[in-house]
Amino acid sequence: MGINKRTAKDVFNQYFTESNRIKIGRFLFDLALLVEVVLMIAEKSELTFSMESHVFRLTFLLTFVSVLIRKHDKKEWAIILLVWGFTFMCYRISGRNELLRFSTFAMATSDIDLRKAVRFMFDVSLAGFALIVLLSVTGIMGDISMVADFGREGGHELRYVFGFGHPNTLYGCAYALMLMWLWIYGRKAGLWQFLVLLLINGGLYMITASRTSLIIGLATVFMTVIARYAKPLKKWAATYILAGIVTPIACVAFSCWAASISELPRYFNKTRTEKFITRLDELLNNRIHNLYRANERHAGSLETWKLFSDRLSTEYFDMGWVRLYYWYGIIPAAVICILVLVFIYICCRKKDLMTVALLVSLSVYTVIEATFVSVYIGRNFLLPVIGVYMWALIRGAGIDEEIQ
Repeated sequence: MGINKRTAKDVFNQYFTESNRIKIGRFLFDLALLVEVVLMIAEKSELTFSMESHVFRLTFLLTFVSVLIRKHDKKEWAIILLVWGFTFMCYRISGRNELLRFSTFAMATSDIDLRKAVRFMFDVSLAGFALIVLLSVTGIMGDISMVADFGREGGHELRYVFGFGHPNTLYGCAYALMLMWLWIYGRKAGLWQFLVLLLINGGLYMITASRTSLIIGLATVFMTVIARYAKPLKKWAATYILAGIVTPIACVAFSCWAASISELPRYFNKTRTEKFITRLDELLNNRIHNLYRANERHAGSLETWKLFSDRLSTEYFDMGWVRLYYWYGIIPAAVICILVLVFIYICCRKKDLMTVALLVSLSVYTVIEATFVSVYIGRNFLLPVIGVYMWALIRGAGIDEEIQ
């Protein structure tokens, strides 16, 4: 028996060396990333796919094994088990497995080439979105445009979708591509490239008529130009403190306030405060009002928030930060907010102002839209970035290494 045990151990050590385990872990992560991004692209198109839950189980298994097969010390295993324990508890209470899946995916990013992973997401997404547009303009699949009443002044409008089903979805995909491009190339981009991004944003506004998205896009380019050229700001702690005030603090505060006043009837329009709320909600296409009025359960209004969400809280609506608290619960969402602050702290250590600028943009966008609060890992390119940065903090390796 002793010989067999030693033989089995010798075989394991021979084929599962630390370098081989890292290679296997990276391969499993890359495969999971590919599947998730392709699934996200399919979801953005007019394709009908009914086996998403099975694909999610597959990618979870791939990243779960990727985490298990890699070498970790006792502190790292303690953190891994704590994260799995908390997110599994959330899953058992709410029935939603996203926190478990997303956290496992993030933990599987240890030892990956981050820049290569984000570039891979960008390349695959760009090719997939281009294919959706091509299929639309050739008449094979998807509409080029749509005429509908989008809840704004003027009634029915003609807005272009190019196969994405909704003009806001079209802009959201272009916005995601812009964020990824800026993370990959923005640190060394020239002014003319930022000018091209401004022109692209203007062109997208002309075909989608998405006013809020236009403002977010222009603000994103403006912030990233500052991050690119205002070198001293990268070294100022105050810059990152200000970012933390914007996200998650201000974003969550506004979302809580919006959820709390969503039940106010719109015929209450006498006081200055009521008029302000009405006017603000009109600018947001009744997003606040719809939190309370769009369904019988008033899903999203503050009265429907719980410490941990339940299995009935499955409704979809805009306003992503509100959806985060409604879908997962106050405690899980608060933990996510803390992680966002920790992420900003790591960026401060690394003097990575570009990533912080993109985080602020994405967070403000999520106040209004819920694109990045979804079941799809492939939608959020910051997830692998957060994973790698968190590992740097835990291990203390590369935490002060500036991103070039």
